[in-house]
Amino acid sequence: MKISKILLFLGLLLFQLHFAQEKADVVLNKALTEAKSKNKNVLLMFHASWCKWCHVMEKNMNLPETKPIFDKKFVTAYIDVQEMGEKKKLENPDGEVLMEKYKGKDAGLPFWLVLNPKGEVLADSFNDKNENLGCPSTAEEVDVFVAKLKKSSKMNDKELQTVKQTFLKKN
Repeated sequence: MKISKILLFLGLLLFQLHFAQEKADVVLNKALTEAKSKNKNVLLMFHASWCKWCHVMEKNMNLPETKPIFDKKFVTAYIDVQEMGEKKKLENPDGEVLMEKYKGKDAGLPFWLVLNPKGEVLADSFNDKNENLGCPSTAEEVDVFVAKLKKSSKMNDKELQTVKQTFLKKN
């Protein structure tokens, strides 16, 4: 009887560990390691399950016309933050700490960064007015987004045009 209780406890513990989210720094470090090995930059996305614009951003990045472009240029990593209620378990522990490190604490979601494999910020989701672009949707926001991608990813003009057109029409 005692052994079965211990086995049950261990089974539940392993089950919990299997479904627990990775710490934010672990997610980031894995992405940086992969980026270094593949000679890419990291697109680090802070998002939440309830965030409509997070879903739009992810959808736009994963469409058949854009996914190959983003996959070719970036290792994309997602950090879940700002969840509520039962969904709090979806968060990556210390995600908000990492978000704050990159000055995104009060930015809103989605909040994103482009990092080189050393972890240095090449671009962030702030425009020149220090407002978070989040998921760019207006022509002005999309232009800023595309300029940041050009600077931080070496996308060619055709790829940048594809991203621009996709984000302008898919909101």
